[in-house]
Amino acid sequence: MARVKRGVTTHARHQEMVKLGSGYRGRASTNFRIAIEKVEKALRYAYRDRRAKKGEFRALWIQRINAGVREHGLTYARFINGLKLAGIELDRKSLSNLAATEPVVFKALVDKAQAALAAK
Repeated sequence: MARVKRGVTTHARHQEMVKLGSGYRGRASTNFRIAIEKVEKALRYAYRDRRAKKGEFRALWIQRINAGVREHGLTYARFINGLKLAGIELDRKSLSNLAATEPVVFKALVDKAQAALAAK
């Protein structure tokens, strides 16, 4: 059986990792051993933060809705409860967008929520 030399594949694998770390400072952008540590750490952060981003956006939407609702004398929790009682199913992203860009439409939603709360 013929001997297999693996220098070409090893070099290609090393170059791929160094290329992923190309924007890093110091030897992390040129040295394989350091680049592999930095790239793996960066990939872990990216994986974690893709999930964290979802919670951060939800918190932002809730803050925007709360700010819009308080202008009309209601709290966020009571507003959401009123929407549920009124049978209005809008997600927080669209509610926050309405609060920021369409104050007239948002005011109508707040009025419906208040009416549902009063009827309860």
